[in-house]
Amino acid sequence: MQLVTSNLRHLRRHAGFTQAQLAEKLDIKRSLVGAYEEGRAEPKLSTLVNIAKLFHVSLDDLITRNLIHEAPAGAADGNRLSGGNLRVLAITVDEQENENIELVPYKASAGYLNGYADSEFIEELPRFRLPMLGAGGTYRAFEISGDSMLPIASGTVIVGRFIEDWSLIKDGTPCVIVSQKEGIVFKRIFNKLKDASMLRLHSDNPVYSPYEVHVEDVVEIWEAKSYISSTFPIADLSLDKLSSIVLDLQKEMLKLKKAE
Repeated sequence: MQLVTSNLRHLRRHAGFTQAQLAEKLDIKRSLVGAYEEGRAEPKLSTLVNIAKLFHVSLDDLITRNLIHEAPAGAADGNRLSGGNLRVLAITVDEQENENIELVPYKASAGYLNGYADSEFIEELPRFRLPMLGAGGTYRAFEISGDSMLPIASGTVIVGRFIEDWSLIKDGTPCVIVSQKEGIVFKRIFNKLKDASMLRLHSDNPVYSPYEVHVEDVVEIWEAKSYISSTFPIADLSLDKLSSIVLDLQKEMLKLKKAE
């Protein structure tokens, strides 16, 4: 049962479940999940069947094959439009089984295109936690470059939540898109999957024209939920001018009152 132990731990972590969450889905105690993963107990046949169904693998593969470097069975081209079942998502967790937020620095962007599914690569990335994001979902942080999304400045770190079903993305949603041709980019998505199997990417900076990427080229999509920056937004000059005008009017009113 050694393969079951390693496969279960691998599948759970890379699907983004804590031991407690997996126990709830399997309707067993959390302590049992820990015992299975540590090899202190063996799952019943009914539990093995439920595990295989949950992670979309065959019972035979779960028991006899090392699944650590394999995508889940059933990944098919027909799921490209939704982004579902494309692969197992590599993540890291802390000692309490809480998911970390891995940081992909700009210098590591090229390497991420080759290592996004490699658990060893992901484990080498810097990691941190932001408790205010809550427990739901899997998050990753990307350092962006360029001025296409001003006032979000170059060097800002965008924290995104992993999107499993791309078909549900609403028009105008800011996302980090990982694709083989464009690399890692931060844009607003306009969803054309249903009609043309495309995503139309828009920049907030009007200097940059929108462009399209085909669904077959897309690897991952992360919905922007927060950002970290050492640069404060530049003040709106028009607002400064308006404040100055109001101040001048107030001074003129005081002069008039004194003259009365």
